[in-house]
Amino acid sequence: MADVDPTKSLNGLLNGIAQKVYYNNGEITEELLKNELFPDLAQEEFNALHEKMRGLLKSIAMADMDQPQLEAFLTAQTKKQGGVSTEQAAALSRFWKGQRGRVRESLLGQSRWEAGLRGLTWRVDLPTSASRGETASSPVALVELELGRTGEDSEFVCLEFDEAKVNQVLKKMADVQESIDSIVHRS
Repeated sequence: MADVDPTKSLNGLLNGIAQKVYYNNGEITEELLKNELFPDLAQEEFNALHEKMRGLLKSIAMADMDQPQLEAFLTAQTKKQGGVSTEQAAALSRFWKGQRGRVRESLLGQSRWEAGLRGLTWRVDLPTSASRGETASSPVALVELELGRTGEDSEFVCLEFDEAKVNQVLKKMADVQESIDSIVHRS
């Protein structure tokens, strides 16, 4: 039973580091992790373990290691002086196998400088008959873009297009498609 606690504690530490660093959970602190997971460990030893695991996770995440790369990296770490134990390597491997996609998405979200398109809605308003002999206006396309960054509120941009503007947009999109097709078919 004594072997289970260190493994669970190490898994908890890795999850805590991920919560703090990659998922922006401000409630997770080093003090909380030490008190909950390693209460009997000296502060200096915990700090060293925490920094080692955080550094290894950072290296693994920044390289977006697949399973063979991870195994080679961890094997090298177990053979290195001051590296990781086989139990720590196994815990890192299990953690990365389960969290790779989520950490990657978090890093991608944090690396975007500009807002991204979250949604798009549109409609076409048709004119009704004009009274007193006035001529009716032409149809109007209304487009609403929802823009935002992860973790922030959305901003909305509303665009109004008459028939000529819609045709210009469609022409530009056809030009873009033509350019993409020429690049794809060239390779």
